[in-house]
Amino acid sequence: MVKEKIPNETPRKRFERLAAIRTNKVIEKLRILGNCSNPGMYEYSQEDMDKIFLAINKELRRAKAKFEKPQKVEFNFE
Repeated sequence: MVKEKIPNETPRKRFERLAAIRTNKVIEKLRILGNCSNPGMYEYSQEDMDKIFLAINKELRRAKAKFEKPQKVEFNFE
């Protein structure tokens, strides 16, 4: 995949462009995953569902944490 650089693109505009593309890809993949819920086509258990959504939620929390400002941790002996 060739990364296309847009001349004079600001960091904000680059974020908006790429975040929109990547967010839409995630949403589309989740919709496709939802197709696996058709009981006429697939067999799955509650445990299977729990594993899938645990993994998705874990990765979602990791991604969200990257966007949040780190909290300052200060040490003292008190």
